[in-house]
Amino acid sequence: MTNLHFRIFKAPHQFNSQMNKRTFLKSIAGIPIATSPLIQSINEWLLQHKKKNIITDESFWKKIRTQYDLKDEYINLENGYYCITPKPTLDRYLQHIKDVNREGSFYMRTVQWDNKTNIHNRLADLINADHGEVALTRNTTESLDTVIAGYPWQTGDEAIYAKQDYGAMRQMFDVVAKRYGITNKVISIPNHPSSDEELVALYENAITPKTKLLMVCHMVNITGHILPVRKICDMAHAHGVEVMVDGAHAIGHIPVDVKALDCDYYGSSLHKWLSVPLGAGLLYAKKENIAQIWPLFGDTTKKASDIMRINHTGTHPVATDLTVNDAIDFYETLGPKRKEDRLRYLQRYWTSKIRSHENIIVNTPEDPHRSCGIANVGIKGMDPNVMAKRLLDEHNIWTVGINNPGVVGCRITPNVYTLTRELDEFVVALKELAG
Repeated sequence: MTNLHFRIFKAPHQFNSQMNKRTFLKSIAGIPIATSPLIQSINEWLLQHKKKNIITDESFWKKIRTQYDLKDEYINLENGYYCITPKPTLDRYLQHIKDVNREGSFYMRTVQWDNKTNIHNRLADLINADHGEVALTRNTTESLDTVIAGYPWQTGDEAIYAKQDYGAMRQMFDVVAKRYGITNKVISIPNHPSSDEELVALYENAITPKTKLLMVCHMVNITGHILPVRKICDMAHAHGVEVMVDGAHAIGHIPVDVKALDCDYYGSSLHKWLSVPLGAGLLYAKKENIAQIWPLFGDTTKKASDIMRINHTGTHPVATDLTVNDAIDFYETLGPKRKEDRLRYLQRYWTSKIRSHENIIVNTPEDPHRSCGIANVGIKGMDPNVMAKRLLDEHNIWTVGINNPGVVGCRITPNVYTLTRELDEFVVALKELAG
């Protein structure tokens, strides 16, 4: 278990007036998530099941399910928007809210920024970035739009992205096109590519000497398609083009190593698969790239190379920031590789049962390395929003309809608390709707 880098401090009346800040920081206290009975239970369960194939051991995952407060009214297969926070993390979040509220401005004016720096460093370690290259945001949109809007565009510059990319970033590219006179070149990603080289070539064929920035998904949000980011980065860099990666669904889902990817910028939403409470995101920027990005909110007090210069937020909900540490602890207790393998197993468990059905279309690659927990499925002749409504109304299964170019179906996103019996119900419902 990784120890917390900090904890909420004691009340101010517990310190004498002559304590300096360094002594004060050493006196921070509180109950770390590692001591939670629920976290300790996970460690015990892992020991109990160590001789079994834990990825397919439903008895183990039924125990993990007890760590979540779930509704009985429906089967939740829509974790892609926001992953429910597990009880140990939620308990710590509520305690952080109470503690910060009790301290008031005392907390905000003393160790708020020291704690935030510790969180940044912990996140940097999680994705193998250097300290000083990671900042907390509210979500992926804020992270990547900070880069798009702040990029040093010149009239005539070009950017590249895909039709399947997230709408908020595509819209921001449209905004900067109108503002700065740049040209956006839009490609389309095939759902079932023949090779990595096919995907790399799609992006490369759009590059010209005027291309400055290329956006690519680590995991396409509507299909779960994992793209060959490193190969695309290598190709783009050979042409002098920087690469910004949308990793909204990657952190907490699959391993993320920004040095191995060799991307220039990376954004993610921590309230998705890392299961931080709502309103937490991550922005990574290579140290050498930070100075060229203009801040959305003015900050002239910091060095050009300081990532906090482009992360000026004003007063914000610091309890959410504090809970990032607790969420990482839960994630590391469960085991990143174990979680990844379970999510991939669940996806393949249900998709393998319907891929051959003549009226069902799976919009996610079958190759295991091209997807993990997310998949998209459609029914011939049925509007995906109608499909989602019928799944909920007739079968008590909650999901979301997607109607994008080349991707028409429902996005299915199980979580670690999802059981195979629920996916069996989903498969039966799909086949019934497909006739």
